[in-house]
Amino acid sequence: MMRIGYYAHHHGSGHCRQADKLAALLPNDARAQLTVFTSLDINSYRFTAIDEQQIVRLNAEDERPNDILAGRAGEYWQPASLHYSPVGNGDIQKRSHQILDTIFQCKIDLMIIDVSVEVAMLCRAASIPYLYVRLPGIRDDAPHLGAFAGALALLAPYPKALESAQTSEWICDKTLYLDFIYSQKSESYTYESFIDILEKLSVDQETFVPETTSLPSDKAKLTDKSKATTPIITVIKGYGGHKAIDEKLPELRSLLPDTLIVSLGPIDDDKRCYVDISAEVDDVTPFICHSDYLMMACGLNAVAQAYHYDTPLIVVPDDRPHNEQAVMAEALVTQNKALNWQQFKTLMSVNDGQPESIAQTIHSRSKQHPTTSVDSIEEKSSEEDSSEETNMATTTGAQVFMHSITDYPTTKLWFENWLLLRLNLTPESTIKY
Repeated sequence: MMRIGYYAHHHGSGHCRQADKLAALLPNDARAQLTVFTSLDINSYRFTAIDEQQIVRLNAEDERPNDILAGRAGEYWQPASLHYSPVGNGDIQKRSHQILDTIFQCKIDLMIIDVSVEVAMLCRAASIPYLYVRLPGIRDDAPHLGAFAGALALLAPYPKALESAQTSEWICDKTLYLDFIYSQKSESYTYESFIDILEKLSVDQETFVPETTSLPSDKAKLTDKSKATTPIITVIKGYGGHKAIDEKLPELRSLLPDTLIVSLGPIDDDKRCYVDISAEVDDVTPFICHSDYLMMACGLNAVAQAYHYDTPLIVVPDDRPHNEQAVMAEALVTQNKALNWQQFKTLMSVNDGQPESIAQTIHSRSKQHPTTSVDSIEEKSSEEDSSEETNMATTTGAQVFMHSITDYPTTKLWFENWLLLRLNLTPESTIKY
């Protein structure tokens, strides 16, 4: 069984959350062999699948006044292979030592890098094998291409159906599509329990409730969603950025004056007056499942949670480097899994704001382009699996991948006997299969 190291970038909590979800797919003995590297502090994200002693808290990589060169020093001082590389920065020197020393001391066989071109190049220069997590977006710049080329393979934590048409063929050929990565199965919520959650949130906090909007008062109507008198829209935001979606809240309130608007996650103070409930919750599942509409940005974790539900989805991508969320939103709309903001406004006017009509419109379109198939990892797995295993709806590319690393004692054996069989590329110095 190989020992795995996972580098999780500190921007937002999504990268640590992905590491946590992947770790949860491993059996306990293999999970104990996982080491996570991150400069995100413990208060920003607490791991649930692995112990804190398995986390290496890295020094930050911020620029310092005594740096010899800034992180982006211009064409004649900046290596084309790196995005950011201050010179003389003691923190970066220490974190590089932390990474390499831990890999050596823990005898880590394979690194998963999510995401950092600089850490990828550090590993490649030190002859350490790594896999690179490839996020959505247009990443055809020299540093990214170098990190992609230096990896044994690329990992896409989303279905192949959502791949951008602008992605180079060789990058797709070198990618393992893991489908969306799920946490442990969430608790099942009835619609009545969902309404109970909403009522508790409205009582527990001081929220602005417009006179035209209120929770259904007749408890008899709460057990049947079709009988509820007040439509509910939930707006979900993450901590990596929420400016774009907050800016839509005034217009959303204008479009839906009689709708209960729930905002989950961070919200700007000047936008609280446009929502009925503003809260942070541990589990967004009941909101995704039972809201009449779901509105959110296009971070991977949020999309993964909502992707297979029937709740009408409106996507408002946040501004991110490499058009990460915009590309994901475009793919979701193209696959008829979501509406963009303009489409939603148009359908609202055509259907008089009726959620049932809008849901029917989305679902009738999505049937023309089914996107629920797992990628080629699963398709190329052994056909000798039992029918019970083959038909497990919960089996994803991520599970197949994570279990594969427990089946081989060395990275070389895994690379030659498992990984290369699932890629459409072969190193020139390696025998073709």
